[in-house]
Amino acid sequence: MIPQSTQANRVLVVTAFSLAGVLFAQEAKQETKVVPVFADGEAQVVDAWKKQADWIQQFLWVETTFDSDGDGKMDRMHVDVYRQKQTETEGLKVPVIYETSPYFAGTGSTDLSYFWDPKHEIGAEPAPRKPMPSIQYSEKPGMIPRTNMEVRGGDWLPRGYAVVHSSSPGTGFSQGCPTVGGKNESLAPKAVIDWLCGRAKGYTTPDGKEEVKATWCSGKVGMMGTSYNGTLPIAAATTGVEGLEAIVPIAPNTSYYLYYRSNGLVRHPGGYMGEDVDVLYDFINSGNPARRDWCNQQIRDGELKQGRDRLSGDYSDFWAGRDYLRQVGSVKAAVLMAHAWNDWNVMPEHSVRFYAECKRKGLPCMAFFHQGGHGGPPPRKLVNRWFTRFLHGVDNGVEKDPRAWIVRESSEDKRVTEPTPYADYPNPDASPVRLHLAAGGSSIGGLGTARVPDQKTEKIVDDVAVKGAQLAMAESSPHRLLYATPELQEPLHLSGTASLKIKLAASKPAANLSIWVVSLPWTDKGRITDNVITRGWADPQNHRSLTKGEPLVPGQFYELSFDLQPDDQIIKKGERIGLMIFSSDHDFTLWPAAGTELTIDLDYTSLELPVVGGAAAFAKATGATGAVR
Repeated sequence: MIPQSTQANRVLVVTAFSLAGVLFAQEAKQETKVVPVFADGEAQVVDAWKKQADWIQQFLWVETTFDSDGDGKMDRMHVDVYRQKQTETEGLKVPVIYETSPYFAGTGSTDLSYFWDPKHEIGAEPAPRKPMPSIQYSEKPGMIPRTNMEVRGGDWLPRGYAVVHSSSPGTGFSQGCPTVGGKNESLAPKAVIDWLCGRAKGYTTPDGKEEVKATWCSGKVGMMGTSYNGTLPIAAATTGVEGLEAIVPIAPNTSYYLYYRSNGLVRHPGGYMGEDVDVLYDFINSGNPARRDWCNQQIRDGELKQGRDRLSGDYSDFWAGRDYLRQVGSVKAAVLMAHAWNDWNVMPEHSVRFYAECKRKGLPCMAFFHQGGHGGPPPRKLVNRWFTRFLHGVDNGVEKDPRAWIVRESSEDKRVTEPTPYADYPNPDASPVRLHLAAGGSSIGGLGTARVPDQKTEKIVDDVAVKGAQLAMAESSPHRLLYATPELQEPLHLSGTASLKIKLAASKPAANLSIWVVSLPWTDKGRITDNVITRGWADPQNHRSLTKGEPLVPGQFYELSFDLQPDDQIIKKGERIGLMIFSSDHDFTLWPAAGTELTIDLDYTSLELPVVGGAAAFAKATGATGAVR
């Protein structure tokens, strides 16, 4: 028999070992908590977060600081959350990738019969617009079905991010009114970010008091989206909201004036002839039917109608209030821009101007550009590095990488994922080269660095029925003037913003002015964007001021200067660079009756191109001689 004291000691030893085992097991359990994994500066997929069936989905409403629908209560935004189950079971805290949109609950008609009819004289009162059919209201909450999450968030949740979506004010289950660039479109995503960071209240219902808290959020938020969905991250960033660490705006609209007007001219986005702010309002007005009449009266038929001014394209306080560049002073987020050089819907100047201002402000910023059309995100690897750095806080040095990434001209899909890096945009080696005109534009005149004296004037007769591509292909035409460089003996790289100085007279008090820079010979094979280098439009009535146009005195000459759309393109050997001047652009401007005459002073008019390598590179490529002016 073991003595009692010895047995007691053994019990104590066994108990001690058992307790140690329990503690070890608890520590081991804690050590097996799932955490993000990083390699080569990128967040990696973690197997424990891949299974979509395990993701937690929440619907909720975040209360804002505004009442835009006039019901006496602060508007609440409908929010959709997807997060890893470990945020519930293991106390995992994760950063957020957030997208907000006016489109999640459905949109209106794209039938152009509901848009403004462009067929009328410049400055004339347009015919009333036919009402767009109302968007059907969905009775089922939820904006991003689980079946769509593989596209919208399936690659981000496994890398350690929660994915959040919200509907914009007055759309879907979000309260308020759509305002198309109004202040509530900036404050709504700010409120959602404030909720994610613990500073605003979320509720389980649109009008209830049961709160929902985002205790699982790390306090770091990134935003990403395309087109309108790319505009709203910029809108949110201009509020200076704490916690918004990074944004990736893709083809964003940074100014509603630049979207619907050009240098004083009423102009429409490519593919949407007759669109304006009130049309876009109808297109997104999918919110509560009980508040739509009030919103229509106050916003569409009030604020937007009073501010848009389709009689002129003058810049006003209305447009200034919808220009995000004027609000960039509060931006703190790291900015990765993305845009296409051939985006004629939301044109590339939107991103280029915002990127330039971010650089001036000293923000971490980078730009990705490609040669396609509207939309197109940066390579996922680049976005991953951006979010890894600014949301997960991994010092991967992405802000020290080349600032500009440009997809070069190629049909190879791999080039989209393998863009060419450059020190910056515009290319630091680019400098302006001024080109002068030589007579003969009704067929093809000359375009070169040498100023040819006493060229006098040449004339065009407006006819909107003849489209720009037809004009560029024509051997001669009374409806346009075309001037071209010699055939390039080697490729020529353009990088930056071209500009035009022009002196003209019109036969009427108002006229459209359209400018295309094209590569010749024009080919009708493939896309028009294979031929168009850049474009620009202006109203000669605004030759003195962008804020107030004045009727032209027929026959009197006026001088004006304006920028064309920015670009980065390598023009091929064997091609010619052409400057085409015409009046009404069938796909972008109003459609006045044919017959207005424009007379161009060739001695004054010139085109400035941003050439990599400057005048020497241009001279070498064209074999040109003569002084550069």
